[in-house]
Amino acid sequence: MKFTLSWLKDHLETEASVEEICETLTDLGLEVEGVEDRGAKLRDFTIGYVRSAEQHPDADRLRVCQVETDEGVKQIICGAPNARAGITVVVAKPGVYVPGIDTTIGVGKIRGIESFGMMASEREMELSDEHDGIIELPSGKVGQSFVDWLAENDPAKVDPVIEIAITPNRPDALGVRGIARDLAARGLGRLKARDCDPVPGAFPCPISVTIDADTLEQCPVFYGRVIRGVKNGPSPQWLQDALRAIGLRPISFLVDVTNFFTYDRNRPLHVFDADKVAGNRLRVHRAKGGETLVGLDEKEYTFDAGMTLISDAENVESIAGVMGGLATGCTAETTNVFIEAAYFDPIRTAYTGRALKINSDARYRFERGIDPEWTPHGIEHATRMILDQAGGEASEVVVAGAIPDTSRAYRLDTDRVQSLVGMTISAETQRATLEALGFTLEGDMAHVPSWRPDVQGEADLVEEVARIASLTKLEGKPLPRLSDGVPRPVLSPMQKRLTAGRRAAAALGYHECVTYSFIDKATAELFGGGDDATMLENPISSDMSHMRPALLPGLLQAAARNQARGFADMALFEAGPAFHGGEPEEQHTLITGLRVGRTGSKDVHGADRAVDVFDVKADAEAVLAAMGAPAKVQILRGASEWWHPGRHGMICLGPKKVLGIYGEVHPKVLKAMDVKGPAMAFTLWPEEVPLPRKSGATRPALQISDLQAVERDFAFVVDAEVEALNVVNAAMGADKALIEDVRVFDEFIGGALGEGKKSLAITVRLQPTDKTLKDADIEAVAAKVVEKVTKATGGVLRG
Repeated sequence: MKFTLSWLKDHLETEASVEEICETLTDLGLEVEGVEDRGAKLRDFTIGYVRSAEQHPDADRLRVCQVETDEGVKQIICGAPNARAGITVVVAKPGVYVPGIDTTIGVGKIRGIESFGMMASEREMELSDEHDGIIELPSGKVGQSFVDWLAENDPAKVDPVIEIAITPNRPDALGVRGIARDLAARGLGRLKARDCDPVPGAFPCPISVTIDADTLEQCPVFYGRVIRGVKNGPSPQWLQDALRAIGLRPISFLVDVTNFFTYDRNRPLHVFDADKVAGNRLRVHRAKGGETLVGLDEKEYTFDAGMTLISDAENVESIAGVMGGLATGCTAETTNVFIEAAYFDPIRTAYTGRALKINSDARYRFERGIDPEWTPHGIEHATRMILDQAGGEASEVVVAGAIPDTSRAYRLDTDRVQSLVGMTISAETQRATLEALGFTLEGDMAHVPSWRPDVQGEADLVEEVARIASLTKLEGKPLPRLSDGVPRPVLSPMQKRLTAGRRAAAALGYHECVTYSFIDKATAELFGGGDDATMLENPISSDMSHMRPALLPGLLQAAARNQARGFADMALFEAGPAFHGGEPEEQHTLITGLRVGRTGSKDVHGADRAVDVFDVKADAEAVLAAMGAPAKVQILRGASEWWHPGRHGMICLGPKKVLGIYGEVHPKVLKAMDVKGPAMAFTLWPEEVPLPRKSGATRPALQISDLQAVERDFAFVVDAEVEALNVVNAAMGADKALIEDVRVFDEFIGGALGEGKKSLAITVRLQPTDKTLKDADIEAVAAKVVEKVTKATGGVLRG
């Protein structure tokens, strides 16, 4: 939303500076995005006086002028028809940038005669489209800055232009009047009265208006009247200056009037050439589908069923609330004009504009909501402006439908400002603030003005009071302690655990990712999701249709994007929720890491290698250790199908207590997600890590046994299909208190063992804690190891 300072002062009597106004607007919630100083680009232009103007000896249309400037008399060659002696002009000396022609003036020769500058026209200075001749000033001193002269004599041309950002809940601020009202309520000035008396109709309106019964929801009310005998033409200079300053091109007076009120009062209007309305009747109706119209932008549009249209007796003539038609548009020949002021449904207008891909000022305002009660006032204001400038005679106003009832009132509880906002504002100030904003107070009930559709409850009244009072006056106060002594920790144990896990992963060289919680159905199905329970009702896009069942899909997608851009080696991790259902409790927190490529960059020594399963196993164990997981765990098989069946492991405290999974991602998953593999990953469940039995901050004493550890070797003959992991787990279960570690140190296949057999050799480390082990104790443990391994694997002790 753009407006000039003088335009604002048409509604607001104020002496505030531009800086004060901008600061106040931002504080009120109307954030200032920029201020254009239109005089800055003209700062180097000065005023000169033409002493003489002689015919150029080699050009009929050029004159050699002697121009008095602040640097003395300069010779300037000019081709303007009005270049002559005795006039006061605007001079651009060498080195001055001329914005209208995008050129920096220099000293040059024209037909053999030197020229030291130029005398500018209005178009060359971007003041207007006038280019018939150079500027002739009625006053001014030689050497005076042209910007200073404009500020004294024609300030509208150098008026600062303020641009503010409008949030969807403040459609009233899409008019200069609404902005001025907010500033006046803050105390930055006084809101001027800008009403006008209704214009009496001199004759019945020759054009009738009807609204179809099924269209009243889309267009509740329509006001119109004919003004005959108007003289259309260029707008007065003040109107052209105002529109041009905010980036609009003046077209003709009748059209410019509608643009003016669109920005002045947030009241879009439309004008028809009354003589072009077939059958002298207009009908507001729903489109059947397939109708066409050539809009004012000279593009043809085809309408879908249900769109709101305005038609005469023969054709569609306007897209309601969006754009008028070219056929009935006003031109310089228009003498009889029909003014339309209607209210159109915001949602229907938004759907129509979006479907037709039309972004107009009218659509922008109607879809956010205009003031329906100002509809009859809008047509009266436009009528008065047209009659004053273009003459003519106005008909009676024709009305179809009725103004929608937006009246509502809410109780003003003056104590809620303290409880909701934390500010102390007197009841009298609160009531005065709301009245300044246009609210009507009856006792403790505040009636909301029709131009504020965003106010929908008592809390909104409090917000308005606090907004005008300025939220910058809020003072920070510490929350009261709920208990004496040392306060309880802010973070829960699970939050601390998740933080520790993230820090550990980052310390291992992983880069943290934050991916969307939404993925496409096909990817979700690869990881056990993609069902109806996790499907979004209103997804952002087709590739974000389901809640993610795991974090690994997002990391794989990130890896694919990096590989496509030439980054082959990476380590990524993410900590966050995954979802196994659609209910709030059907989610779980995960920490997932992914390694792809090699362990380091290429070097002459060949020290780098491809990442493998044991890299992610070590990383997973390190992260689990940082989160407080027990050191003794079991490694089992049987993870989900997106893991490689023979190259993964589940870190467990038991068959049903899984802390994490590590391994190679299945090649079919990598192929489906366009990742160049192999890829190694781990997924951890922080919530499955048991909480420590003691919650104290002190660390337990370091326990080191002073007794000699004993190691015994065993070799078992097992079937070739038996995994070494099963042998290790069985041996570890023989005596959990005494056996500290079990590791495989040899594998032998073939020879005397026979077909389908292999020998696995393990070392079992026994660590006593209370007494030195005797031979009998060692033999007893060894017997248990043999028994456990034999029972679990079917293997026998090798002789």
